[in-house]
Amino acid sequence: MENGKPRILISKIGLDGHDRGARLVAHALKDAGFDVTYLGIRHTVDEVVNRAIEDKVHYLGLSFLAGDHLTMVRNVIRELNKRDADYIRLIVGGIILKEHFAELKSLGVQRVFLPGTPLVEIVDYIRTDSAKQAA
Repeated sequence: MENGKPRILISKIGLDGHDRGARLVAHALKDAGFDVTYLGIRHTVDEVVNRAIEDKVHYLGLSFLAGDHLTMVRNVIRELNKRDADYIRLIVGGIILKEHFAELKSLGVQRVFLPGTPLVEIVDYIRTDSAKQAA
């Protein structure tokens, strides 16, 4: 991490166009001093993974509200592994059933954030986790 500043890409995959939460998280992370790119809505897995690799991000944050998170996360993880980019830490948020948490973690998701999570909790997680990764 250059200057101890993690790079983070936040995006939405698929047809879900509800991005208020993702934009709020991106803004909070930028305000905390992180290098953040908000890619936006309606992207494919390939587009998001390509951009994450091109930007040399440390974290990829994906927001889900349409119920397709298990399928999409499997596809993202598969593509990251295929491209030898499994060093990118995947974080997800949005409407995620708690009963899916264990499966998401087993797939490789580092952390799941639900609606209503205080933004400072997300910032603190990235700050703490990135410090552990740098050590």
